Amino acid sequence: MNGAPAAVLILLTIFGSIFGITWMVMHYRTRSAVQPKELAAIEAQLRQISQAVDAIAVETERISEGQRFTTKLLNERAGAPAAEVRR
Repeated sequence: MNGAPAAVLILLTIFGSIFGITWMVMHYRTRSAVQPKELAAIEAQLRQISQAVDAIAVETERISEGQRFTTKLLNERAGAPAAEVRR
């Protein structure tokens, strides 16, 4: 490819690249960031999730304590030595 077709192809590639880069820059600049109202709502939801996870952890520990106590009582009733509980 020599001459005019090569020159046209080179010019199209250059102008296409310039157009593509310009479009990407404009798109990047105009994209919207998280609004303060939305950020406050997200923080409130995360706070609620954190509190729920903490409550679940406390309840799980209470269940574990109950299971250990029940196991201890059953072992004492059966006269068997208490099984070692691994954590």
